[in-house]
Amino acid sequence: MRSGPFSRSVIGLALAATMLSACTAGTGGDRPTLPPASYVANKETPGEEYVIGPLDQLNIFVWRNPELSSKVQVRPDGRITTPLVADMPAVGKTPAMLADDMKTALSQYITNPNVSVIVENFSGTYSQQVRIVGATEKPASIPYRANMTLLDAMIAVGGLSQYAAGNKARLVRYDRATGKQTEYGLQIGNLLKKGDSSANVRLEPGDVIIIPESMF
Repeated sequence: MRSGPFSRSVIGLALAATMLSACTAGTGGDRPTLPPASYVANKETPGEEYVIGPLDQLNIFVWRNPELSSKVQVRPDGRITTPLVADMPAVGKTPAMLADDMKTALSQYITNPNVSVIVENFSGTYSQQVRIVGATEKPASIPYRANMTLLDAMIAVGGLSQYAAGNKARLVRYDRATGKQTEYGLQIGNLLKKGDSSANVRLEPGDVIIIPESMF
């Protein structure tokens, strides 16, 4: 049985619809979305307690013992060396935790040492950085700051590149409590090009933003 022009048109339309559906499924439209965040936080709140990372610059102050006080940079292996204390692990600790460990180490030499640790120049651990990769002007890992939003991160990396598919971007977030990773859809194109405030979302430490290039 021969198919006429009408039958061939119907088949063609069906095939086109199928292909369009497949393309749509690949754009991330089926990913969950995050609630919008205002451009400026209504109320500034503290972030998570800071965790020392490699290459952080620390000021170790030992009260009444200036010869034991020092400014040190955390080595790439995550350790520091100060007067009387060699190869003290620092990465993964809060400043208060490191101060307690320094106090324990120094108590072998002085009585009841009073130690303070101040982070003067920070990078943070990977779990406290926000990483932006793909079609942006300058992909980077940036230290997370309390109340940081998607807009803040995009300003830090210079916005989208010329061929970026900003509305197909996605955010990958790891939930430490459950050990699961979730991907969320982002509308960066609408945020930066149209000023759509509903596309601005709150970020969390460890978020990864992936921006693909447009196929056209």
